[in-house]
Amino acid sequence: MTLFAIRLSLQVAVTATCLIVPVGIFLAYLLARGKFRGKELLDVLLTLPLVLPPTVTGFYLVVVLGRNGVIGSPIHALTGWDIMFTWEAAVLASFIVAMPLMVKTARAAFESVDRQLLDVSATLGHSELTTLLRVLLPLSRKGLIAGASLAFARALGEFGATLMLAGNIPGKTSTAPLAIYNFASNGDWSAANGLVLLFTLISGLFLYIANRYSRRLI
Repeated sequence: MTLFAIRLSLQVAVTATCLIVPVGIFLAYLLARGKFRGKELLDVLLTLPLVLPPTVTGFYLVVVLGRNGVIGSPIHALTGWDIMFTWEAAVLASFIVAMPLMVKTARAAFESVDRQLLDVSATLGHSELTTLLRVLLPLSRKGLIAGASLAFARALGEFGATLMLAGNIPGKTSTAPLAIYNFASNGDWSAANGLVLLFTLISGLFLYIANRYSRRLI
């Protein structure tokens, strides 16, 4: 059970982070460089999962994606597939909860880049996409690495939203944080202590990476 939980947590965190990085970069670029009505409202909506209790975020996901949910119901009616109580549900929960860390960090990195450098690129005839790929992203890479590290650490430790959407099914959807809860509930403190120590070390490592790259932005 312990090895499965660790493997599943890594699988979920890696998958969620691979989705978070491109989506988070796009949203951060939109917020940092875009000019449109409702930009700050979008920022608030993207940040909400960072401040809401994870169970509340999970409740919203169930309301939207559950079998009787706004989106989940027609999907189930058409395909017979239900995302709840699957490992993909754990990925989605981690994606939603960890996304704000990537967006906030990437936006700060983009906004720290000298605007004149982007204007020079445009003056030389480069398109906005070329400027993004050849100027903005390279100059922001340290912030992007920091954001991805924080997002991975948060996705790896996600508990509440995962419990609501994916459930706590041993051998199927029980990630390491859920396994720790199960061990503690059953009085198996030895197994719980081992997983807690492992997660503390992993989280500390990724926080160190994030802090190291964040300091280099200053």
